[in-house]
Amino acid sequence: MTALLKETLVGTELKLPGALDIRGLSKEYRIEGKPLPVLENINLRVNAGEFVSIVGASGCGKSSLLRLIVGLEAEYSGDILLDGQRIEATSLERGIVFQDHRLFPWKTVEQNVALALKNHKLPAAEKTRLVAEHVKLVNLQGFEQAYPHQLSGGMAQRAAIARALINKPKILLLDEPFGALDALTRINLQRELQRIWVQQRSTMIMVTHDVEEALYLGDRVIVMDARPGRIRHEIKVDLPHPRDRASPVLQKLKEQLLSELIGSDLDAAKAH
Repeated sequence: MTALLKETLVGTELKLPGALDIRGLSKEYRIEGKPLPVLENINLRVNAGEFVSIVGASGCGKSSLLRLIVGLEAEYSGDILLDGQRIEATSLERGIVFQDHRLFPWKTVEQNVALALKNHKLPAAEKTRLVAEHVKLVNLQGFEQAYPHQLSGGMAQRAAIARALINKPKILLLDEPFGALDALTRINLQRELQRIWVQQRSTMIMVTHDVEEALYLGDRVIVMDARPGRIRHEIKVDLPHPRDRASPVLQKLKEQLLSELIGSDLDAAKAH
C-alpha cells in the first residue's frame, strides 16, 4: 500500500464499507448423528479496506469460515457482522473466488463477467460499460470474446476475479484462488491481485496454503489450529505495498510463520 493510500485509509477507515466482526463463532456438522466440531470460538475483526490472509493445516476450517462469511451456510453459533449487520444468507455485498474459476464453458469472457449483473436493474449500456471496465481491470482486453478453453489458467482466474468484483462487493473472499496454477503464473497473479486491491480498496480475506503468498499480500496473517478450527496466532505485516519478495522483514516473518504452523501440526498430532 502506498504511503498516501495508507494515510487515506487510516483517515477514512470508519467511513469505508466492509468492516467485518466475527464474535464467538462456532460451527459443527453432524456425521452419522454425532456432532463434529469444525470451528470453535473464532473472534476476528477485519477493518474496512484491509487484506487478511488465513493459513493453517488441512481440516482447520479455513474454507468453512469463508463459506459462513459469504452466507453459503447459515447454521452457526456466535455472530458474523458486516458493517454491523448479521450475515444470514448470500448477498451481492460479499463476493467469492474459488480455486476453480467456475466459468461457464459455453459463454465468452465478456458473457461470464456480465452474468454477475443479470439481476441488476441497470440500463444495458451501463452493464456494457461495467463489463468493459472490469475486463480492463484484470488486464484481459482483447480476450472479451474468448471462451474459457481458449484461456490459460491464470487468465481464467482473472476473469473469475472480474466477475466477483463487478458488483462492487464490500468484501471479497478468496479460497485458494491460485492453488492450481504453476509457480510463475501464481507470482504474476499475486502481483495483479495486489494491484487490484490497492486500486479498488475492497476488504479482502484470502485462504491459502502458501506462506510466502500470505505474507506478500496480507496486512495480517491469521494462523489457525485444527479440529476444531480456532485462531492460534496473528502476525502483522507492517510493510508498504508493493512489497519486495526478498525483503529481510518478509524472510524473518516467514520463519516465524513456519514455526507457528509446525507447532500447530505437532499439537494436533499429540491431540489425536
